[in-house]
Amino acid sequence: MPAEWEPHAGTWLAWPHRKSDWPGKFAVVPWIYGEIVRILSRYEPVNVVVRDATMKARVAVLLEKVHANTSNVRLHVAATDRSWVRDSGPIFVKDAAGKSVALDWRFSAWAKYPDWRVDDKLPGSIAKFTKTPVVQPKRNGSRIVLEGGGIDVDGAGTLLTTEEWLLSDTQVRNPGMTRADYEAVFAEYLGIRKVIWLGRGIVGDDTHGHVDDLARFVGERTVVTMVESNEIDENHELLKENVERLRSAIDAKGRKLDVVTLPMPAPLVFRGQRLPASYANFYIANGVVIVPTFNDANDRKVLGTLAELFPGRDVIGINSTDLVWGLGTLHCLSQQEPA
Repeated sequence: MPAEWEPHAGTWLAWPHRKSDWPGKFAVVPWIYGEIVRILSRYEPVNVVVRDATMKARVAVLLEKVHANTSNVRLHVAATDRSWVRDSGPIFVKDAAGKSVALDWRFSAWAKYPDWRVDDKLPGSIAKFTKTPVVQPKRNGSRIVLEGGGIDVDGAGTLLTTEEWLLSDTQVRNPGMTRADYEAVFAEYLGIRKVIWLGRGIVGDDTHGHVDDLARFVGERTVVTMVESNEIDENHELLKENVERLRSAIDAKGRKLDVVTLPMPAPLVFRGQRLPASYANFYIANGVVIVPTFNDANDRKVLGTLAELFPGRDVIGINSTDLVWGLGTLHCLSQQEPA
């Protein structure tokens, strides 16, 4: 599996339409997606899945209004339940000959929601659009449940994930699978030689511990990870433990990691619910990194740190205070297609 910073053929998104994912705030969400497309389309092709011809026409008008580079945008009609393509879409990998393959993992809506069967077909639809061969990862004849937001790779054989996501007793995606089983699956389908297991994900995370709100590779050997300085905040101890794990870890080449910390934004609460606001949910594209921001004093610090880590790319903040009410932000809604 190539690293996210390696060259892209494009980015895949699915246009939002499920109003219950953003109750009371849905009206603004399509305009946030428009801003995401506007920025990304200046740097690389953007592919947007829309559920029908009516939506296709409506989205085309909105993208014109926000001055997206529409010559670099393609709209594809396919049904979806939700718009979190990081988890429901395919993961693109390279075979031994360097050709792209779309991995079609089973999607079960984070083992939380009953409506997932349409989204489970999305990898096949995207593979048809891209004319990419499909592989369905299986164990003992059954498709393996896996969501892209639960893993992060350095493109050189090392993978980050969390115990909470895959091994927690409170959430079972693949009954009977052990730590060793997952490491074997990652080796077989993603070319992984070293798995670094972190502990728990951040408070408010609806996915039960996805790593893309927690820690991310930004280069071989280099990881950014979230920290919470407020000792009475629920995130403080769990993030501290994950930093310690990263600092004691080695990568697939036997090297210690360079660990860079990013501060958490102040707790973001809406209607009494703690939201999973995290700067780690950034997305790396050709020539640009888009970063969720939260009208917080730490926005500027994080953008500056990431700008230093990505000297060849523009680093652009996108206000995600309304978007995160859907319990995800920029990385959750995007999926890269490697060149």
